[in-house]
Amino acid sequence: MYLKTIKALWILFFVGLISIIIFGVSLKNNWFNLYGKLPDPSVLENPDRNEASELYSADGVLLGKYFRENRKKVEYDELSEDLKNALEASEDIRFYQHSGIDFKATLAVPYYLAKYVISKGKRRGSSTITQQLAKNLFKIRRDENLEGRLSSIKYLDLVINKFKEWIVAVELETAYTKREILTMYLNTVDFGSNSFGIHTAAQTFFSTTPDSLNIPQSALLIGILQAPSSYSPVYNPDKAITVRNNVIGQMAKYGFITKEEKEKYIATDLELEYNVENHNKGLAQYFRAEVVKDIRRFCREKGLDLYGDGLKIYSTIDSRIQIKAEAAVKKHMMEQQTLFDEHWKGHGDPWRDREGEVIPNFLPMSIRRTAVWKGLNKQYGGDSLKIDKALKVKKKMRVFSWNAPNYEKDTVMSSYDSLRYYKMFLQVGMMSMEPKTGNIKAWVGGINYKYFKYDHVRLGYRQPGSTFKPFLYAKALEDRFQPCSPVTDLPITFTAEEAMADKPWTPKNADSYSGKTYTLRQAMSRSINTAAAYLVKVLGAPNLSRYARDKFGFKFIRDKMFNYMVSDDERARGITGYDKKPIAGVPSLCLGTEDVSVYEMVTAYSVFINKGTWTEPQFLTRIEDKYGKVLKEFTPKKEEVLNEKTAWLMTYMLRGTSEESGGTALRLNRYKFKKDSHVAGKTGTTANFSDAWFMGFTNDLVTGVWCGAEDRSVHFRTIKYGQGARQALPAFAYFMEDVYEDKKLCKELHYNKGYFPEPSMNLGVELDCSKFDPDQFGDFDAEPDSTMEEQYEAPTEVGDGIL
Repeated sequence: MYLKTIKALWILFFVGLISIIIFGVSLKNNWFNLYGKLPDPSVLENPDRNEASELYSADGVLLGKYFRENRKKVEYDELSEDLKNALEASEDIRFYQHSGIDFKATLAVPYYLAKYVISKGKRRGSSTITQQLAKNLFKIRRDENLEGRLSSIKYLDLVINKFKEWIVAVELETAYTKREILTMYLNTVDFGSNSFGIHTAAQTFFSTTPDSLNIPQSALLIGILQAPSSYSPVYNPDKAITVRNNVIGQMAKYGFITKEEKEKYIATDLELEYNVENHNKGLAQYFRAEVVKDIRRFCREKGLDLYGDGLKIYSTIDSRIQIKAEAAVKKHMMEQQTLFDEHWKGHGDPWRDREGEVIPNFLPMSIRRTAVWKGLNKQYGGDSLKIDKALKVKKKMRVFSWNAPNYEKDTVMSSYDSLRYYKMFLQVGMMSMEPKTGNIKAWVGGINYKYFKYDHVRLGYRQPGSTFKPFLYAKALEDRFQPCSPVTDLPITFTAEEAMADKPWTPKNADSYSGKTYTLRQAMSRSINTAAAYLVKVLGAPNLSRYARDKFGFKFIRDKMFNYMVSDDERARGITGYDKKPIAGVPSLCLGTEDVSVYEMVTAYSVFINKGTWTEPQFLTRIEDKYGKVLKEFTPKKEEVLNEKTAWLMTYMLRGTSEESGGTALRLNRYKFKKDSHVAGKTGTTANFSDAWFMGFTNDLVTGVWCGAEDRSVHFRTIKYGQGARQALPAFAYFMEDVYEDKKLCKELHYNKGYFPEPSMNLGVELDCSKFDPDQFGDFDAEPDSTMEEQYEAPTEVGDGIL
């Protein structure tokens, strides 16, 4: 009887062993697709870590990341010893002894499982670090592509997946060293709080790097891996401390630390420096959101995954200049918002038509464009009464506020209240570019990216007002005019046919017509509308449109921007992106009635200071893969579009806005950076003050600023506050002041505040207009009058700017 039992047991053992071998072989080869495929062995040589791509500034600062899972790879030598010890003690004490499967721990699972069920003791798993890596790396339990016919059978699928983990774990142990496996594991795990991998986790929870993690920090991070949500140190700090102390206890148990050290460490607080990375934080948020469109297009063409391939993207943005631009915008817009709120206090709603009357049903019409209304419309099947009632329900919300800590405040509002609140905010777009290189150094697309996602640099198209006039004046100088050519402030009328309208059109100044004669430089400096109308009458509106389109890059940029709007049939007929958004050749173009972007205007103005050469704006220099191989280097397109003489004369003309009596940019003389230096620029203000502009440049930077509300119907009531010289120019001045005060920055970038270069050739043009017949012109020293586009109060003292 005894021998029969022994024999039966041996038979049972061998049958079981053979069955396991057959099962393993059949699973490995996925016989009849019963179990589902295992990961391709070739993938083991280069596993997908879904690594975040990174965008860097020109001075080497990380601006932001693009990711599905916020992850950055680290090497073994970048891990602290305390971190490695905590992982080994807590997760796999025999890590360096087994070959992927710890059979001793596996055989002990039934005992610990029974103990857990009976006495509620500590639950214990048997997976090794290598097995956990296999599960995380290849998503064995979550990937439908790895499922077979038996995968849907309850409990059997658990057995199949466990065997798969074992097989992949053994293959990993064959393909990699223990160091590589440990490093891969820490690079792939999820720590919660949008942090994947140890590098991001160290940054998120402690604002440090993996090589600097101490024992309590390491123990916490390893501990929360067991259940990132349950043990979150942010949301469940008590549980986090408990799990951390358990890991510290394991480290003491296995001799990594002493009992005294254990007692010391478990008595410490969590000491978090919590900071979750997201796209609403950091520098140049609007730039990052815009540039990603171009990067995605590049990735599609090259078959790359921006959000997983760990690309290194290098931009032209300089973090130091970007900081100064954002600070200048913040300072200026806080001042403007305060002024705007005071300006409208007691005067009703600011959304007005051209006659100054409140637009009826403005909010009900506007709210129909919001996601909230669209969601309610779907929910209530278009029932307007129910939708309106829901929109008026007050609820807790967090809103943007210039006057709150971190510019956020908690309040109670209805959806209508919220819409009204946000419609009252002024917005801004600023871009600064080096004219010679085309490198964009700063990009501020709005007042706060978290709450206002729309970019007003490249996406925002608004009327430029008089900032468009320099293109007309450049055409005039190329034709037969000179800076001292006379032009008289008298009405100019275009016939209905010329105006391409139903009736004749006579451009007006802000006030009356003075009848005075000015030099061309004076007229442009004072932004006299009748002078611009006279020039377009002589030169022709279609010619101005073509001139701006071809000479200043509007066609080139719009072809790139709007080419996606062109159908295949239209493309075959020669229609381009520019044709989808052309610059109309109508006389009113001389007053800046055609919508443009800050991006286009900065590029166009760079032609003047760049001796007539148009340079394509550049925001990327190169893209590398995660191994450092250069995938693409970017070189801007350049084209000589003006002769050097015209470019120099236009720079001289644009200096006049801060040099000529009555110039629209006299305010610049208040700032230190203007002393002993040339600054050229032009203000712009639209007819109802909806859009305020300032375009300006020095030797080093061309900078454009637009300011206005989201809706064109929301604006200041008077030109005193709504003009470009007051609503946009100060942001430029604050920015330039800060840049040129930074001597270290200017030395490094070779920026030199000073006068513009003299022309390299004989201009053959007289610039001293006093040599001409004095009776031909008005008083050169006269105070500014009210015939200009911008209306001013008289300066109170010499050198005082526009009030």
